[in-house]
Amino acid sequence: MTQHPTSTYFKDNAHRALQNPQLQKALGNSRKGFIERRAQAAARLPEFEALRDSARDIKNHVLAHLDLYLETYEQNVIASGGHVHYARTSEEASQIIIDLCKERGARSVTKGKSMVSEEINLNAALEKAGIKPIETDLGEYIIQLRKETPSHIIAPAIHLNKEQVEADFRKAHQHLSPERDLSQAPQLLQEARAILRQQFLAADVGITGANFLIAETGSSVIVTNEGNGDLTQIFPKTHIVIASIEKLVPTLEDASQLLRVLARSATGQDMSVYTTLSTGPRRSADPDGPQDYHVILLDNGRSSMLGGEFNDMLRCIRCGACMNHCPVYHAVGGHAYGWVYPGPMGSVLTPSLIGIEKSAPLPNASTFCGRCEEACPVRIPLPKLMRHWREREFERHLTPAVARSGLAFWAIFAKRPRLYRLCTSIAMRLMALAAGEKGLFTSLPFAKGWTQQRDLPAPQGRTFQEQWQKVRGNQ
Repeated sequence: MTQHPTSTYFKDNAHRALQNPQLQKALGNSRKGFIERRAQAAARLPEFEALRDSARDIKNHVLAHLDLYLETYEQNVIASGGHVHYARTSEEASQIIIDLCKERGARSVTKGKSMVSEEINLNAALEKAGIKPIETDLGEYIIQLRKETPSHIIAPAIHLNKEQVEADFRKAHQHLSPERDLSQAPQLLQEARAILRQQFLAADVGITGANFLIAETGSSVIVTNEGNGDLTQIFPKTHIVIASIEKLVPTLEDASQLLRVLARSATGQDMSVYTTLSTGPRRSADPDGPQDYHVILLDNGRSSMLGGEFNDMLRCIRCGACMNHCPVYHAVGGHAYGWVYPGPMGSVLTPSLIGIEKSAPLPNASTFCGRCEEACPVRIPLPKLMRHWREREFERHLTPAVARSGLAFWAIFAKRPRLYRLCTSIAMRLMALAAGEKGLFTSLPFAKGWTQQRDLPAPQGRTFQEQWQKVRGNQ
């Protein structure tokens, strides 16, 4: 699915997604699994809610003292033999990585799954520089073959089914027997492992993201279920970590607490299969590891969020729980959001990073049901933050003219309580009469967006305010 700028095309993207039967089938298959597994994992851990509070407090503490922890982390990376590079923008981060690769004569790099590398469009930058990037996470490998972007931050290929993957493998792996059986998922996995094994051995540089950066030890932490992250950073001579500045945590103990809520919130596991800590390059007594270790710390607009209305968003640990529980994401999938970060977290983070002018529809892509906030392991108040962006959108006259006119019309009544009560009372009675015996509407002027997909029940009885007045009168 082709992505379009979110500022103009979110509604078009969403409409196409709703009309795509294959996508709807794929979304339907995944919809319940994440929610049920998270609920079961949380129920198995009596202290889960207390851990969420602790995780929130740890992240808040780091954000309040981020300068201190950045300095401490850098000192400890250097002490372990590594190097730290700061990048203010996506372009700077990509250039640092390209320069490191060229200095080492790298022709190919293996990559672990990293949403930050998607944010800086690293693959395109590497290819332009003549360096071949190979995604090693299975989902990322599949969408790289398809020349697509991830549709979910922890399950990049969730929008696809195995028949599509089989077709992609047959097209990409034409040196293998056309008679081979790829009808089942284990067979697809086995073929991908065989192909990628050669890439791991041949790569000159390995690039990973980081779930956490530990200031106390100068370590980077990645969690995976496939082990590809370990192979990406062990085999090549150079390991490059690309991470955003808010990934810092103070100590190993803090990281362990966050890990206890991360996997449970993301996939419903008690822990991911692999949790790997990297601290500097290979030492003389180490059996394996890279000769060089570099960390690129990316800002890209995050420092401007510190201490402001959207500071809470920097607590995000990229578990995907908000989109797993979001009815809008369930309906349209991740590509409809048009940029790197989909779902409720993307509806807040994307405007923060690229500007509300380029992403105005996203804060409106929510029912405000609150399920995202209920599921968030670090208790980010996502609906409140989306409301802040809606306010800014309105202040900057980015809201469509029809919506602004509607709000202005509504304000006439909202500022005049008596007129409001009179008009709503009359409107309710007229709508009840118009609905007749059916008691519902299948079509209404100015409400086609609702009635095209569902019926609208007609109002019954008195208005809420009339009922409230009656209750107060009987007291």
